[in-house]
Amino acid sequence: QVQLVESGGESVQSGGSLRLSCGASGDPISYYCMGWFRQAPGKEREGVAVISRAGSTTYADSVKGRFSISKDNGENTLYLQMNTLKPEDTGMYYCAAALPHVCYLAASYFGWWGQGTQVTVSS
Repeated sequence: QVQLVESGGESVQSGGSLRLSCGASGDPISYYCMGWFRQAPGKEREGVAVISRAGSTTYADSVKGRFSISKDNGENTLYLQMNTLKPEDTGMYYCAAALPHVCYLAASYFGWWGQGTQVTVSS
């Protein structure tokens, strides 16, 4: 079992940058497929980026070239670097872990979730 706690969300202006962190306890994140998801008010949760045990990454088309997912296995921490932020990036951002045999950008595969951190981008 892994427990996840997100941090780093805040209000920023369009074009700005943020780095989200997800600290893990319990099992090491090196065992899991790890991902970031987000949910805007009135919308469904959507996948942002995932990183496999081996470090392969997958991004949603809407964030390609702007966001970067990474992990520090020694610190047991997952990161999401977000650059050139847009108002449509506003939402609650969640860190999640999935069993390692599949690593798809789909929430249904992920069984462990953090509580979320709010990102608000103003124009």
